[in-house]
Parts: sequence; C-alpha cells; structure tokens
Amino acid sequence: MSVVSITVVSKKGQVVIPQNIREEIKIGMGTKLAVYGRGDTIFLKKVQMPSAEDFESLLSKGKKFALKKKIKVSQVLKDD
Repeated sequence: MSVVSITVVSKKGQVVIPQNIREEIKIGMGTKLAVYGRGDTIFLKKVQMPSAEDFESLLSKGKKFALKKKIKVSQVLKDD
C-alpha cells in the first residue's frame, strides 16, 4: 500500500508522481492517465485500451443482444 507523498506543481503545471506509486500501479513514460478534478481534489486513473480479444468479446455480446431483441444486424457483423 502506498504512503502519502507530497509533490510540487512546476511552472508548466506538471507534477511528478512519486516513484513508489508509479511502480505500485505500473505506470511509466507514455502511460495515459484520465484526470478529473472536483473541489480541491484531483483524481488520476490509468487508462488502458482494451485488447483485440476484449473488443471481439464485446462485439459478440452485442450481436447476441441484437439478435435476441430482433434488432437487424448488418451483414458485416453477421460474417464470422
């Protein structure tokens, strides 16, 4: 578990995420982070793209749902 660390905002608005936290959540150069602010709190969340397998699984579930609801599915999606 991480301990609370203090960081400072640079002139450019940049902050350094302490090394122990970067290692714990496995982020490095090029990692994308979603940023959300509310009140005096800033949230950072690592953004991960779904794999091709994840996308194919979601597409398959969507096709099954559409067929169950009798929604017309285009020919492109029917071909497996």
